[in-house]
Amino acid sequence: MQNINETLKKLANNQNFQERYEAIKRQVMQDKHIKEFLDENAEYITREMLDGSMSKLYEFSNQSKGCEDCESLAGCKNMIKGYEPELFIKGNFIDIKYDRCKKKVLHDEQQKNARLINSIFVPKEILKASFGDIEVDAGRFNAIKMAKDFVQNYDPGQKQKGLFLHGPFGTGKSYLLGAIANELSQKQVSSLIVYVPEFFREMKNAIGDHTVNDKLEAIKKANVLMLDDIGAETMSSWARDEILGTILQFRMLENLPTFFTSNFDLKGLEHHLTHSQRGEEEQLKAARIMERIKYLADPVKVEGKNRRI
Repeated sequence: MQNINETLKKLANNQNFQERYEAIKRQVMQDKHIKEFLDENAEYITREMLDGSMSKLYEFSNQSKGCEDCESLAGCKNMIKGYEPELFIKGNFIDIKYDRCKKKVLHDEQQKNARLINSIFVPKEILKASFGDIEVDAGRFNAIKMAKDFVQNYDPGQKQKGLFLHGPFGTGKSYLLGAIANELSQKQVSSLIVYVPEFFREMKNAIGDHTVNDKLEAIKKANVLMLDDIGAETMSSWARDEILGTILQFRMLENLPTFFTSNFDLKGLEHHLTHSQRGEEEQLKAARIMERIKYLADPVKVEGKNRRI
């Protein structure tokens, strides 16, 4: 059996091998990301280091960076699906490390939220909504425009008010939330739509298995939170003050965008929040909730025919 070093020497002296190697090297050196890395680290990189790291650079050049060549996470072309390569200097060589890409981060966040709040019901047609499918009419024009403006101007970390979409049953308020969520996902922004009546039932059940805090944390820290059909629930003092109040207070302090839909306008919702299922009338506590809602969202009426008939 020949010594491996002798075999490699023969390959290195082989003309076809040399031609293929030089072709690969030219391909690698034309990669814009590699050029940027070499320019940024020019003072540290030697010719010997470059030649010794060619296999790693070739591996790097054949993968997608910044999701630029991947339409979706399922269609990821990288060696490790959902992870993108990054070059770094390790001793006398250039090496690769892998970190989650933005599509993988968004997917993991959505999966985490789904696991924590798996009984909240959001109809499939809402999750598939898009602005292109919404029929624009006079009753919904302003709401659609404000929704599109929000998506266009969204800047993580900056204070930005959501919308309080109110109006009659069946005018497309929930569908509009879905369209906003899907449009944000195109910008790699995760959002969470919560059907409020089901969520309050979920939180009540969570008392028994001690998961209230975990579920509350997932809701209140969402990048963009959408509370669908607030006012349709049977209100209790605990749900209003300990759950809804806690969520809204956190989001107000952190300036996190929050959306609401309701069949009530602001005045009607305040009346609903004032009266608990036990017949208690607590105007001050309801007023505190309403102040937080007004701080977080601009009211806009959504009118038109009932599209669910």
